[in-house]
Amino acid sequence: MKKLLACTFSCALSVHAAGAQGAPVHHCAAAAAGQAQRLLSFHLGPDQRIEIAQEVKVLAPIRNPANRKQQFDVLEVWGNVYKGQYRMHFIYAQMQGDCVLMGQEILEHASL
Repeated sequence: MKKLLACTFSCALSVHAAGAQGAPVHHCAAAAAGQAQRLLSFHLGPDQRIEIAQEVKVLAPIRNPANRKQQFDVLEVWGNVYKGQYRMHFIYAQMQGDCVLMGQEILEHASL
């Protein structure tokens, strides 16, 4: 009984750690956060004020334009530089255990 309670408690902590909505953490979340740092540096140049949000949001998958039977995972990461906010999407091939980056986009979040 103690083992069952310990397992239940451990599983509950894992679900809570996965996010406020209970969504599981994508296996490429850490890779996307690291790529976000590199993308902002490439886009804006080296800047000590670059900050990357800890949250990596999993969006709806998109179809591979070269093969309609395949889909890509889309991960969203936000970054800040001084007063600018940037939304970045990282597109990964759906390969279990591997993080193969297929594309990326960056958009400044601003009202003009």
